[in-house]
Amino acid sequence: MELYDAMSSLRAVRKLRSDPIPDDVLQRVFQAATWAPTGGNHQGWRIIAVRDPAKKAKLQALYKPHWDAYAPKYEQHMASMPPAEREKSARALVAATHLANHLHEAPVIAVYCFNPDRMTITDAALGRPSVVGGGSVYPAVQNLLLACRNEGLGCVLTTLLCIEEAHVKPLLGIPDGWYTCAFVPIGYPLGKGHGSISRRPVGEMVFADQFGQSMG
Repeated sequence: MELYDAMSSLRAVRKLRSDPIPDDVLQRVFQAATWAPTGGNHQGWRIIAVRDPAKKAKLQALYKPHWDAYAPKYEQHMASMPPAEREKSARALVAATHLANHLHEAPVIAVYCFNPDRMTITDAALGRPSVVGGGSVYPAVQNLLLACRNEGLGCVLTTLLCIEEAHVKPLLGIPDGWYTCAFVPIGYPLGKGHGSISRRPVGEMVFADQFGQSMG
C-alpha cells in the first residue's frame, strides 16, 4: 500500500477470523517490526508469536475478567458523550467485547517483551510516570500494525494483559529481566476491518514554538 493510505486507514480491528495466516505473511510482518528504530540500536525487545491453542485460551481467560470489569465503567462514561460520538463509541465497545470473548480464536497473539537494562530511560528519575523506554518498543509495534494493514490482516494494540504479567511470564517462559508491554491479536478481519479513521485536526495537535500556540 501507499504509506499514507496505510496510516490513514489503520483501524483497531477487534473482530478476527480464526483462519490461519500463511507463514510467509507472518514472516513479512515480523520482519517489518525488526526494522523499527530503537535507542542505541540495541533492540531491547522481543516478540512471542503465540499460536498454541492452550496458551491462547489461558491468555483469553486472563484477559476477559479485566475487560468485563472495565466495560460497565466505559458505558457510564458514554452517557455524557454527544450522540454521534456515543454511537461510534458504542460500536467500538461491541467490538472490544467481541475480542474479550474470542481473543483465543485469533490465529496469532504477538506478545511484545522488553528489557529495561537494554534501554536508556532518560525520564526514570523525573518523579512522574516514565514513558521514554516505550520509545524503543512501540515503534516496532506500529511497524507491525502497518505491515498487517498492508497484508490485509486485522490487528489491534492491547495492553490490558500487562496487568497479569505475573501469570503471563511463566505461561510463555519469559525470563527474569524481561517484561510485557503490548499484546497484538492478528488475523483476517471478520467483517469490514480497516477503513477511514477519525482523529483530531493537525491544528489541535501541533503547536508552533510553544505549547498552545497555533501554527497559523
